Amino acid sequence: MRCPLCHLLIALTLLCNVLLLYYTYNLSSRPAGRLSPSTALSPGITVIVREFRSFEHGLADLKHSFLRARPSLQLIIASDTLLYPPVPRLNVVRLNPSPEQPGSAVHLESHIHTRLVALVPDGTSLDPPDLLDIMARALRDAPARVRIIAAGAGTALHCLHLNVSLREWTAEYIAAAAGETCGAVSGLAVLLMRSRDLFDLPFPLSRPVQSAIFIQAALRGWGVKVLEGTKFPRTPLPATDHGRWKAEQAARTEEAATMRALSIRLVRGLEGGDRWYGCSKETPRCFGTVVGETPEYLYEGRWTPPCCLRALRNTLLHVIKIIEGNNVRYWLEGGSLLGAARLRDIIPWDYDVDLGIYLEDIALCPELQGAQGGSLIDSEGFVWERAIEGDFFRVQYSQSNHLHVDLWPFYPRDGVMTRDSWTGHPQDIEFPESFLQPLQILPFAGVMVRAPNNHVELLKLKFGERAIEEPQYPNPALLRMSRR
Repeated sequence: MRCPLCHLLIALTLLCNVLLLYYTYNLSSRPAGRLSPSTALSPGITVIVREFRSFEHGLADLKHSFLRARPSLQLIIASDTLLYPPVPRLNVVRLNPSPEQPGSAVHLESHIHTRLVALVPDGTSLDPPDLLDIMARALRDAPARVRIIAAGAGTALHCLHLNVSLREWTAEYIAAAAGETCGAVSGLAVLLMRSRDLFDLPFPLSRPVQSAIFIQAALRGWGVKVLEGTKFPRTPLPATDHGRWKAEQAARTEEAATMRALSIRLVRGLEGGDRWYGCSKETPRCFGTVVGETPEYLYEGRWTPPCCLRALRNTLLHVIKIIEGNNVRYWLEGGSLLGAARLRDIIPWDYDVDLGIYLEDIALCPELQGAQGGSLIDSEGFVWERAIEGDFFRVQYSQSNHLHVDLWPFYPRDGVMTRDSWTGHPQDIEFPESFLQPLQILPFAGVMVRAPNNHVELLKLKFGERAIEEPQYPNPALLRMSRR
């Protein structure tokens, strides 16, 4: 028997369900820019606490403050290991894999189901309760380029520009004028971002979190907006002298590891002066054996790491002090002379320094004499040795770090400077001794060094007519410099 009323009721029920599903989906996926200013946004934010010290923290107080203000907030403690001693009812996500966990457990993004995330340092309180809402609305209303909102955590923030050059392995911070879009901030901050932006970064939670995020954001052209006059209360942690000392030690280790992972070897513009990461006397150099005169970093579109250039300059200064003190006649050779002519410095992609010396002057220098039969470590830890590739000398930065200065022994024959061992480099040619009589003084790598007279003509003879004006990588047959 037909029942038109039943059919009508069923149709209305289905229509209501479809409308309900539509509006539920629309509200959950609505872009931030279309939310009402009066809407409480913080339930759609996951609070992540990454910056804390397991040996002395205030995580229980932080949880109490945030969840008392916003009971529906999701709060996650992102930790490398389980907390010890454990804190009851704290949602800890372990970032380091362990054999008893599924592989997905260490991926923090799989635990987050909100559009926004707030990165909050330990000791922070949510007071007043609408601070996260204010940050969310600021992100919603910000220009497309602004991807991060920053609010002070116990301190005022200062806007900075951040220039990152992966080619030069360098990050440089510069004070920004009022009203400009920031690239970073100085001062401890709460950072609010879209979840998809955070987890689009290759190192989203490397510590220190602020520095790591700002450097990765700068490479993507993202801006940072500082909420003026807005500050989260914060209790400094750790609170004990011993805890602070342990935290400082850990922070230095973490920062060095993170900068190396981000391919940053020098940070400039922060308090405390330049910060170097890599190429100490105790560590190996930043690159391996050079094949075909083309270091591996050139294939990555990068030049010599600045820490390596600094070590080369220090080694050069030491070698010059020793050989000048022993009256050894020397001069800039090869690519180093080319660098002096172009830049008064080491060529930015070079990996050693070349000096010529008179063969007969080896007898004047105890270090060169000591290196004749093997190697000699001098009082400052530099290693003098006879090179295995040919009849020349090499002075290494240290036993661990093989950045070096090469010393090439020449002798005159019928008015021409020659030597007994050649490496096959195109610039390794004989040249008139008149270029060395007399020598001149040129600035190079921060010091005044001896160099051939009329060096421009000598460089044309060795490298070609326009070698100074038209830079090129050392082996263009393998890799040519881009002219972009």
